[in-house]
Amino acid sequence: MQNSYPLWKNFSIITAFLVALIYALPNLYGEDPSVQVSSVGGNALSQQQMQQVEAAIKATGVSSKAFEFKDGRVLARFTNTDEQLKVADVLRDSMGNNMTVALNLAPTTPSWLQAIGADAMYLGLDLRGGVHFLLEVDMDAAVKQKEERYIDDVRQGLRTGNVHYQSVSKDAGFIKIKLKGPEDKPALMTVLNKDFRTLDVKEPEAQDEVWLTLSETEIKETKKTAVAQNMTTLRNRVNELGVAEPVIQQQGENRIMVQLPGVQDTARAKEILGTTATLEYRLVDVEHDVQKAVEGHVPVGSRLYYEKNGAPILLDRRIIVTGDQIVDASSGMDQDGRPAVFISLNGVGAAKMGKVTQASVGKPMAVVFIEYKAETNVVNGEKVRHKEKVEKVISVATIQGVFSKRFQTTGLDGPQEARNLSLLLRAGALAAPVDIVEERTVGPSLGQDNIDKGMLSFIVGFALVVLFMAVYYKLFGMIANMALAFNVVIVVAILSLLQATLTLPGIAGIILTVGMSVDANVLIFERIKEEIRDGNSPHTSIFLGYDKAFATILDSHFTNLVVAVVLFAFGTGSVKGFAVTLIIGILSSMFTAINGTRMIINWIYGTRRVEKLSI
Repeated sequence: MQNSYPLWKNFSIITAFLVALIYALPNLYGEDPSVQVSSVGGNALSQQQMQQVEAAIKATGVSSKAFEFKDGRVLARFTNTDEQLKVADVLRDSMGNNMTVALNLAPTTPSWLQAIGADAMYLGLDLRGGVHFLLEVDMDAAVKQKEERYIDDVRQGLRTGNVHYQSVSKDAGFIKIKLKGPEDKPALMTVLNKDFRTLDVKEPEAQDEVWLTLSETEIKETKKTAVAQNMTTLRNRVNELGVAEPVIQQQGENRIMVQLPGVQDTARAKEILGTTATLEYRLVDVEHDVQKAVEGHVPVGSRLYYEKNGAPILLDRRIIVTGDQIVDASSGMDQDGRPAVFISLNGVGAAKMGKVTQASVGKPMAVVFIEYKAETNVVNGEKVRHKEKVEKVISVATIQGVFSKRFQTTGLDGPQEARNLSLLLRAGALAAPVDIVEERTVGPSLGQDNIDKGMLSFIVGFALVVLFMAVYYKLFGMIANMALAFNVVIVVAILSLLQATLTLPGIAGIILTVGMSVDANVLIFERIKEEIRDGNSPHTSIFLGYDKAFATILDSHFTNLVVAVVLFAFGTGSVKGFAVTLIIGILSSMFTAINGTRMIINWIYGTRRVEKLSI
């Protein structure tokens, strides 16, 4: 018959609806304010540590709603956020540096739903509360750092290749090599062709000089790598901060968006995320006069630094180890009760440290703390941002014996500085400095208010559409309303399966989908009414209405889909969230408005004689 579906098609549509209903169900269950405790190194907590956490929670006088030990982590659930925050503060003070305490919202989804992978959607920052940062990576600084590393590499390469040179320096964007004489140029070119093929070579008029620059390809790769490495480092730092479900995404070529749900200490988050800090270990130059260096006569193989008390000190230019060779760091107190950072090196760093300390017993070694600080000054009425590289010698100690893999660094201002430094060293140094160009804080109460208003908008919009369809199209309108509800369930189910993050723009996308879904049914129903007016039978009118309206519906949905894809491709942040919801809504509304309503209409009218349609 014209208006009947085969059994397999009816079964497929019903199955799709039931599956969507099951995977949308977790969103009806709430979430418990929770505190999650895990090991800093990623290892599973021991039974003894679990008992320690449980005892600390009981000591606060707050009774937990549930206490779970799963995947080596402890999750304590509470009835409200006040209890959650109170317990989290106590645990952070009592657990020390070996455990990470994170605020979390744990879903109350039943175990049978979790067993089939049915989870609720994540809530975005505007719905849950927390802090939002937009960081801009300093690409020029990344290139300059690359050039600085090449200077040391070139010096080492020239020494290894027995090339006689006077100096290797950086000037006006060039690495300038000055030779002892023109006769050394062939040996230099041999070294460059062998070990430095990625550098562009320029030969000035002076026969005893060669200038080197980074190639365009390497500059692009350096910038791309800087953003990628910074994202990895930021993820590590966020993990150290103990933030559950963070969002870290690249935006454009040189910006990174960081959203930290549940974080309320904005100052500490800014300090940890934006700090470009690392350590360098260098030998102290005791052979030359420091005062002459202060007057401008710095020896070729040394650099002038200043200690924390302002006293000048000469250090060897050669770096023993740097922060990127540190594999672990923890804070604590040394045997004299001073704040200290206990450091472990990787194999390469340990070998270099062991070799240097073996040859330098009795000599002083300095620890240089390097940090980039962004400052904003007003120049001619305009705000100008610039970055200052701060290098300070935090400690100088005499090498008493050979050490390599594990040792400690002191000279810090206090326990808090030791904790922050150990966190930064564990997470790794940023490949290039970052500026915080945008910052927003959303409180939990505001997030709940956004949820309430978003849901109210959806309910009012849905109710008005349902009322209009029921009054204007009668039975056919009620069928369209059933398909509309089916469509919303499918959208929510797909977003839940994708574990997408729902934001206010996402809710707007769902509301827009409601109108678009009904729009397709309006086209179909109006076409059916036209066919009836033309004298066709009810069954023929239904068939022709769906058949002739299909092309128009497809065209309109396709153009909307193109716009949504463009929004997703070129948009950022919340625009992408809106686009994702819109794309899913457009595709699902095609299915529900055409196949869903047709199936129900076939059930009602398909097998019986009809004189008049309720439309």
